[in-house]
Amino acid sequence: MKRLEPINLDLHQPLREVVCETLRNAIREGILEPGERLMEVQLADELGISRTPVREAIRKLEQEGYVIMMPRRGTYVSDVSVSDIKEIFEIRSALESLATGLAARRIEPDELEQLQNLLTEISGYIESGDIKKIVETDINFHALLYKVSRNERLAGIIYNLKEQLARFRTLSMSYPGRLEATYDEHCDMVEAIANGDVSAARDAAERHMEQAEETLLKALRKTQRNK
Repeated sequence: MKRLEPINLDLHQPLREVVCETLRNAIREGILEPGERLMEVQLADELGISRTPVREAIRKLEQEGYVIMMPRRGTYVSDVSVSDIKEIFEIRSALESLATGLAARRIEPDELEQLQNLLTEISGYIESGDIKKIVETDINFHALLYKVSRNERLAGIIYNLKEQLARFRTLSMSYPGRLEATYDEHCDMVEAIANGDVSAARDAAERHMEQAEETLLKALRKTQRNK
């Protein structure tokens, strides 16, 4: 049974990028499940395209950690263990702290205003309970934060780590109390950045990562108990 919709070939994007985003979203949403083998021929058939862009997309997804290519065994959707999550957050905590500290040094007034506006948007979406918009705005908030750190390599490394856990983003945000806590943690970060307090900014980012990790692990345990 087909699970993926045929791709719109009229989109003004390189086909390999469209295929990559389609497969990435399917993994994030659980349509393609952890441990599932990915067959190029089957995926190409479902998407209504040739195998070449599928092969190119799978290679990119391997670099991002979404799939694992095993010699003589095939390609599989990667699973993420508790150990993996802890390792990723351990690295992210250090890098997010660095990025936020740099932002406190380097942010411009108009960029600070943008960060504060995003916080206002998040607050409004929390009140309306719009998880999708909260997730989107949270992504934009962090993207702007990395931009104002003025360190593109740092931003690229953090992005890669975030992508490895992107499939859990909605699960974590949906955990009771997490939305309000995330908002408060973001406010602490922005306040420290606005004050140019590098130490406080770094500390706030570390606390944000610690709480995000703790919440995700709780959410995963709860999901496993309910299965």
